[in-house]
Amino acid sequence: MSTPTPETPPERPDDTLSNDQNGTAEERVDGATLNSKPVDVTGAEEVPPTDISLISGDNKPRHYKADNPSFFMQRGYQVLLVLGLIAAFFLVMVYQTLFGRIEQPQQMVTIEKGQTYYGLLAQWQQEIPLFSATIAKLYMKTQVDGPLHAGIYQLPENPTIAEALHVLGQGVKAAMVKVQIIEGKTSKDLYQALRDNKGIKKEVLTADSTNASIAEALDLVGILPDAVVNSNDPIVNHNLEGWFAPDTYYYGEGTTDKKVLTDLYKRQQQALTKAWENRAPNLPYQTPYEALVMASIVEKETSVAEERPLVSAVFTNRLNKSMRMQTDPTIIYGMGSRYEGNIRRKDIDEKTGYNTYQIDGLPPTPIALPSAASIEATLHPADSEALYFVATGNGGHKFTNSLAEHNQAVKEYLGVMREKKAQTPPQ
Repeated sequence: MSTPTPETPPERPDDTLSNDQNGTAEERVDGATLNSKPVDVTGAEEVPPTDISLISGDNKPRHYKADNPSFFMQRGYQVLLVLGLIAAFFLVMVYQTLFGRIEQPQQMVTIEKGQTYYGLLAQWQQEIPLFSATIAKLYMKTQVDGPLHAGIYQLPENPTIAEALHVLGQGVKAAMVKVQIIEGKTSKDLYQALRDNKGIKKEVLTADSTNASIAEALDLVGILPDAVVNSNDPIVNHNLEGWFAPDTYYYGEGTTDKKVLTDLYKRQQQALTKAWENRAPNLPYQTPYEALVMASIVEKETSVAEERPLVSAVFTNRLNKSMRMQTDPTIIYGMGSRYEGNIRRKDIDEKTGYNTYQIDGLPPTPIALPSAASIEATLHPADSEALYFVATGNGGHKFTNSLAEHNQAVKEYLGVMREKKAQTPPQ
């Protein structure tokens, strides 16, 4: 196969003539002169310069101009890649926002009057990566019909925001009734509140219901110690005191009292179990039920939140030293309907199953419905050596380590009360 002859490059002014060309240099020059025509320089078109690299074959990179189609193709791929990454990130945010799950057990959530859907976003923002409150709010605007209704709702285990909104959205379909149970009230107060509530259907709390029949109807006999189930004391026997979580609840009209009591029991049991599993060491309680008994006493002894761990510490220290608890609320509970507003000396001296001036250790059952805060304080008492406390007369209590300090605190309290009485104008 023959090799193509490369095109001869044009002559340059300093090129020399080779010896094998025909004719002399002079003849070639003369011939060129004779055969050529005059060139009109002024009228000649400008010829673009030749790209020498294309002729010589030098390997130089090509540079595309801005109006070259290849340039725009390269830029287009880069833009598409960036847009694709942005779209993928956005889709991940949407998925995580609507379908990302928070880790929590199945539980009841109480929605108070005036709460909004937007107020629910904080927990999801804290626990779900890439959760977008903006996306969640847009979803709410398109999917939620109507305001958030007060009520108590059962959320599934590990819910997504979409699942939670679906559950909460059911509240618009039912009229709601309010059930309010104040901390420190008793189970007897709870039963009466449900009996008086016309929106609650009576199934358990009938006219002839007793502690035993209520416990049996709710299938809660097994949570009570044998000493409570088999007690001959009518106050103690099958008493479910302490087992219902005090709070404000909203239920659909027509909800049964059995449903309400079961829900409140489950909430209290969850709070007690959680606190018990994380309790402080060296506590004088052998079972969660004993801790529930103590929590009810802490609840009754103070309404000041920051005092609860200190009150708990006093009773913990007394039990560890085998001292009697000597707390007035236990006397009152043991008196039942006989209590008329004052504790007299004979009441202190009377030996009932609940009078901690007369018995050692804890009373047989709780004496009130304790809050989750009191349960927590009971199982995490303050680091204190106090053995006594007495009211100051100005709110709160004074805590002391010795009997002498306690007696002085009592004198101070009596002095404050006398002064207040003297300043009170006669009626």
